Amino acid sequence: MHPRIEDYALIGDQQTAALVSTDGSVDWLCLPRFDSAACFARLLGDEDNGSWRLAPKGAERCTRRSYRPDTLVLDTEWETAEGSVRVTDLMPQRDRAPDLVRIVEGLSGEVTLRSVLRLRFDYGSVVPWVRRSDGHRVAVAGPDSAWLRSEPEVHSWGEDFGTHAEFTVAAGEKVAFVLTWHPSHEPRPPLIDPYMSLEHSVEDWRGWAARCRYEGPHRDAVVRSLITLKALTYRPTGGIVAAPSTSLPEEPGGVRNWDYRFCWLRDSTLTLGALLSAGYLEEAEAWRDWLLRAVAGSPADLQIMYGVAGERRLPESELPWLSGFDGSAPVRIGNDAVNQLQLDVYGEVMDSLSLARQAGMRPRPQMWELQCTLMDYLATAWREPDEGLWEVRGGRRQFVHSKVMAWVALDRAVRTLEHHPELGGGDIEGWRALRDEVHREVCEKGYDPERNTFTQYYGSRELDASLLLIPRVGFLPPDDPRVVGTVDAIGAELARDGLVRRYSTEGPQVDGLPGGEGTFLVCSFWYADALHAVGRAKEARDLFERLVGLANDVGLLAEEYDPVAGRQLGNFPQAFSHVGLVNTALALFGEEDAG
Repeated sequence: MHPRIEDYALIGDQQTAALVSTDGSVDWLCLPRFDSAACFARLLGDEDNGSWRLAPKGAERCTRRSYRPDTLVLDTEWETAEGSVRVTDLMPQRDRAPDLVRIVEGLSGEVTLRSVLRLRFDYGSVVPWVRRSDGHRVAVAGPDSAWLRSEPEVHSWGEDFGTHAEFTVAAGEKVAFVLTWHPSHEPRPPLIDPYMSLEHSVEDWRGWAARCRYEGPHRDAVVRSLITLKALTYRPTGGIVAAPSTSLPEEPGGVRNWDYRFCWLRDSTLTLGALLSAGYLEEAEAWRDWLLRAVAGSPADLQIMYGVAGERRLPESELPWLSGFDGSAPVRIGNDAVNQLQLDVYGEVMDSLSLARQAGMRPRPQMWELQCTLMDYLATAWREPDEGLWEVRGGRRQFVHSKVMAWVALDRAVRTLEHHPELGGGDIEGWRALRDEVHREVCEKGYDPERNTFTQYYGSRELDASLLLIPRVGFLPPDDPRVVGTVDAIGAELARDGLVRRYSTEGPQVDGLPGGEGTFLVCSFWYADALHAVGRAKEARDLFERLVGLANDVGLLAEEYDPVAGRQLGNFPQAFSHVGLVNTALALFGEEDAG
């Protein structure tokens, strides 16, 4: 049986991440960065595309697993007829090279374990040459080199293009494996002590988690979400990837399979707010600084996403040798949506920089000059149709959310000058007038008075979950009848037991793609926020309880959820879903619970 998306757990070193299944197999790992080629790609194919399984001989699914409290260190346990054993997986923060550490510990009896390592570089397409060196196994192919060692050393052998080992542990005995990657033209990096690495990782993660100011209900889920966001942060630059995976399907067997190993501007304001509210100013500032570097340049060239270091070219291609997760093809790397026009990103950038200034972050040179340049461009560009927040591939339209975010950009520019007149520059009167014009047009062309709801785009009868953000961004107050009507309409037409789709995939093909998709988890959190804002607090809290309950056994959420099949869908774990969880907890349970 193919693993489900929720069968995976995340480990990482804040530069890349691995996905570990309930059967003890590492099925996805890109080295050395989140967006590098995978050396384990079983997630999107089969064992011949690369994996590393470490488990009791003959055992399948584990008995239990969990993260050590307030860490990203994963413990997986099996109880067998011979005894019980624990495998601890982690990726310590790297000095020079990425390391994957797997520590086996006997808990009772005497258990025989098997390790089967199949390294396949370049997304499972390249079988490396493997040799022995100083008791280590060394795999080399092109630019990649990986070293496998164990402490104490266990016997290993080559078979079926894999490295196999079989050994026995009794209660209290330990065996540690370390897999280290480095560029093949460089010498092997210094060896790490796996046991010290475990100790330091636990200490570092717990110290970081202790900074969380939130003390309200479901604190464990909030902290787990914040740890996940930290794990998805590329530490050298501060960029946060949307997910560590690519091509996990939005519909089983479907074609809606996208690469999410990049940084989206649409996430910026909500991510920044979550980090700041939870007490993580340093991380919020690093994200703000990544944003400033990424968007530097002509405002006409502002992209919706960038690479982890701000790269602009993210060409999309398909990998035909990978069959796809549970047969969901094609497998894609790169993302052509990078070339789309999405006007909402101007609002998100302006809102983020406004929020950063309000939070007292240290100002950066040319930040206000950049914002004024963005406003000069938006003054005319806001009238254009675009592909919208959801990156539709069915042609440009006058999306209401895009216009609302254009209003947000103008509003934040005006408010910034009102509160900080010393910044100078900028056409505050012109911005005020344009802000009013955008507001009038949205209310006239993007609102259906017959149904008392805003619509997906001008002249449409379709709805869109992004409309739930209208009160959040301040476009209209939550008690405005048009807001209440929109929340009611989305609840009636896009929600199923409180779980919300982004938009309807029946009828007019707005997104230009066949098939459907699951309910979007971040949209469901927005729905809870909107219910709370319009005074339906009990419904909001009940929905939040249900959403928290959709996380897998180690507290992780994918992008989507299928309420019929009861399974997670889409890339995993999804930063936006976890941002939604944190922000909704803060909204529902008040600042008094956030410290």
